[in-house]
Amino acid sequence: MRTLPVLLLLLASPLAQAQVFKCVDANGAVTYTNDRNQGRGCKQLSDDQAVSSVPAPPKRSSAQPTPSNFPRVAPDAQRARDDTRRQVLEKELATEEAALAEAQKAVTEQEGRYQGAERRLPVVQARLQPLRDTVELHQRNIEALRKELGNLK
Repeated sequence: MRTLPVLLLLLASPLAQAQVFKCVDANGAVTYTNDRNQGRGCKQLSDDQAVSSVPAPPKRSSAQPTPSNFPRVAPDAQRARDDTRRQVLEKELATEEAALAEAQKAVTEQEGRYQGAERRLPVVQARLQPLRDTVELHQRNIEALRKELGNLK
C-alpha cells in the first residue's frame, strides 16, 4: 500500500519538466516558449528558475473615437490659435538661430587660441567639447522648430 503512492509520485515528476526558451525579436519584444521549433535563435533558460504564466494586459487601441459632446473649436478660433502658435515658434526659431551663431563664434574663438598639434591634446579637446555640445544642442533645437513649423497648416 505504501509503495503505490511513492511509485506514482516517481512516475509523475518527469512529466512536469519542460525546456523553456527566452526569445527576443528584432523589436526587443520578449517571448517565452517551450516549443523547440520556435526556439531557433533563442536561449534556453536554466531549469532552476521559477516560471509563472501571467497573461499580458490587453492592448488599448490608440484611436479612440471622440465623444459627440466633446467641445468643438470654431474654425476662426482655431486659425487664430494656429497663427499665435506660428508666431511663438518663429520667435523661438530666431532666438535659437542667434544662440547658435553665438555658440559657433565661441567655438571658433576657442579653437583659434590653439595652434597645430596643441589642438589635438586631450585637455584642449575637453575644454572645447562643452562648446561643441552647445552648438549641437542649438542645431537640434532649430531642426525641431523647423519641423514643428512645417507641421502647421
